[in-house]
Amino acid sequence: MKQSLLSFSKIAGLIFAACFIPSAATAQPVMAKAVLAPTSGNTAHGLITFTESNGVVKVNGQVEGLSAGGHGFHIHETGDCSAADGSSAGGHFNPTTSEHGAPGAAAHHAGDLGNLVADEAGVAKIDGDFPFLTLQGEHSIVGRGLIVHAMPDDLVTQPTGNAGARVACAVISAAEPPIAVP
Repeated sequence: MKQSLLSFSKIAGLIFAACFIPSAATAQPVMAKAVLAPTSGNTAHGLITFTESNGVVKVNGQVEGLSAGGHGFHIHETGDCSAADGSSAGGHFNPTTSEHGAPGAAAHHAGDLGNLVADEAGVAKIDGDFPFLTLQGEHSIVGRGLIVHAMPDDLVTQPTGNAGARVACAVISAAEPPIAVP
């Protein structure tokens, strides 16, 4: 009888605990943000948000103070913007040692986000989905650097895309989701 009660209490405990495990459908999205600041001699600045939901990271935001045209946009390995030229952020984030390439290519770094395109006023916007990024686990981009470059990424040249100097740098940090209003 004592063993039956013990087994029943274990089963009841497991059922009770299972009731409090959020399902994928009800789980809150994971969020991060990057506040871009200009590197020495530049004016580029902006805010980029990252929201992970259902295995995809949505990247959204705006960068101002750019020259018109394309600008390489990459996640770098180190969340450090202390060097005046942004070099302290290290190279592209590449945990799988892949070749550099376009975000949609078969081979590309985890940090390859392609190009931002600034209008004549120097404003570039991004609103895209990146299924190869994550804000959790071993390959998380949280705590890494985000760099905007002076020139377009040619999406071919190894290992950097020949995108030139770093004009803005940010550290990607965890962010609280907005409070839903009923």
